[in-house]
Amino acid sequence: MAWNQPGSGQQPGDGNQDPWGRQPSGGRGQGGSGGGSFMDKLQGLLGGGNPQGEKQLSRLLLVGAVGLWAIFGFYRVEQAERAVLLRFGEFQSVQTAGLHWHPPLIDSLRKVNVERTDQMPLSASMITEDENIVDISLSVQYRIADPRLYVLAVADPQSTLSHATESALRHVVGNAKMTQVLGEGRSRLAQDMLPRLQSYLDRYKTGLSVRNVNILEALPPKEVKAAFDDVIRAKEDKERLKNQAETYANGIVPEARGQAARLVADATAYKQEVVDRAEGDAARFKGLLSEYRQNPAVMRSRLYLETMEAVLSKTSKIVVEPNGAAPLLYIPMDKLTGANAAAGNVPAAEAQPSGAVIPPAQTSSNRDATRGGRNLEEAR
Repeated sequence: MAWNQPGSGQQPGDGNQDPWGRQPSGGRGQGGSGGGSFMDKLQGLLGGGNPQGEKQLSRLLLVGAVGLWAIFGFYRVEQAERAVLLRFGEFQSVQTAGLHWHPPLIDSLRKVNVERTDQMPLSASMITEDENIVDISLSVQYRIADPRLYVLAVADPQSTLSHATESALRHVVGNAKMTQVLGEGRSRLAQDMLPRLQSYLDRYKTGLSVRNVNILEALPPKEVKAAFDDVIRAKEDKERLKNQAETYANGIVPEARGQAARLVADATAYKQEVVDRAEGDAARFKGLLSEYRQNPAVMRSRLYLETMEAVLSKTSKIVVEPNGAAPLLYIPMDKLTGANAAAGNVPAAEAQPSGAVIPPAQTSSNRDATRGGRNLEEAR
């Protein structure tokens, strides 16, 4: 007999019990009154082959699955990020910062940071224009400028950036001489390389923007490094000596200009002194001329005495010309004054008076006075 046939598995007095001896809906031992537990209700829906219960369970499971699917569709984009949204692998949109939703399993997204600056190092050996080899190390600073191109256009943007950097570096170094690459032209390599590298990245549609290129090191091959070090040291010595020479020139030129200005000032002062003295002599001569015109004999004697005083005050020997044919009289004043000072009769300061004059004879005096006043007579 089947278990679900009337009377099967039931004993007299069992009431509404099911074949397992449980109450179908009213709870255990409560005579069908009150609600049972969730598990009892679920088992009730599953048991007995109730189509309506199975339909309710399916609906419940479906609602739960849809709810989980909707919950997992929410995502958040940070301020520095951009989200590239794809629907079945096709580009849909670029989402900015904020809370967004997309249908899971249908749409996929990839977040990229567009404000972070990354660095890529590169070391390579290049051939210069004069067919020399140099080892160059550099770093490239870049950002993601276009998230769509960065995610979809190129499979490996970093590898593309490395190849583009090496190509741009090879082109720039190939047009420069080795001395330029190793010396002062190294900074210009980065300036020439930056626009060329950016043009390569734009052509490949990498979505990257180059911020800066830094040439870290440029060295000759190890075999000739010692010779190039000597050349670099020689250039440094040249610059050092040049700076020392400029420093010396900056110090000596102002000094020479100061000396020249002082000489010019001294010459100007001497010129003015000579002019003033000449003007004074001229004025004195004019004054003597007027006095000479009034009394010529007195002025001739006075001029003679002043002239002899000025001349004989500078010598220690005196020669007197007497009258007639007598021999000349020589008076060694230096010896006489020295003997008197040694004997203690006359002090040395008083023994040799300045400008001591012995008057000559009258004839000689007239002749010399006449000779000394010749200019005054001519002026007269």
